[in-house]
Amino acid sequence: MSEESACGREARPRGWSQRARSESTSMRFCSFAERTHLVLKAKGIRHEVININLKNKPEWLFKKNPFSLMPVLENSQGKKLLPDDRYEKACQKMVFKLFCKAPSLVGSFLRSRDKEDGAGLKEALCKEFSKLEEVLVNKKTAFFGDNSVSMIDHVSWPWFERLEAMKLNECVDHTPELKLWMAAMREDPTVSALLTGVKDWQGFIELYLQPGDL
Repeated sequence: MSEESACGREARPRGWSQRARSESTSMRFCSFAERTHLVLKAKGIRHEVININLKNKPEWLFKKNPFSLMPVLENSQGKKLLPDDRYEKACQKMVFKLFCKAPSLVGSFLRSRDKEDGAGLKEALCKEFSKLEEVLVNKKTAFFGDNSVSMIDHVSWPWFERLEAMKLNECVDHTPELKLWMAAMREDPTVSALLTGVKDWQGFIELYLQPGDL
């Protein structure tokens, strides 16, 4: 369903392949890009992924997005992942708001150099995960929407995938329902098709922490 390629600074976008309906300009290890790719695959959209080097951005990227932020998605369509019911849709948005602090906390932990700061960020992340645990306990469902994977699960997953590589798994030790959700997400065909190995994440993190921007 997807085609993947890499581009350097001098390369030019190849344009959509004849079979692909959408094009995603991305960086392989970007959480926000992975979120987009999960949704594209779940919606059954044929797409082409062009991964770029953020240290050596191609000139054509700035024409697509003057801010050069990832990902850049063009020509999206496909089946719906949000519920038709307005109440259920509103509930998913509320759950998403509960999750919204987690990405910044994970990013801050990754960049932290002080052990006390790291401990404080872990504690804050545990509190945010407790809120998500409460949602699952109250809903009594395997996923945040119902008993099948929906939009809210896909857009939350990328940061949970990285917990082990970042040695943050202990932040879900107190949330048994959330751990079951994580296990169920790994079994989902869309998620399993896009999983990245822990060693690959750890290798990227080592590079990320070196001086200079990715």
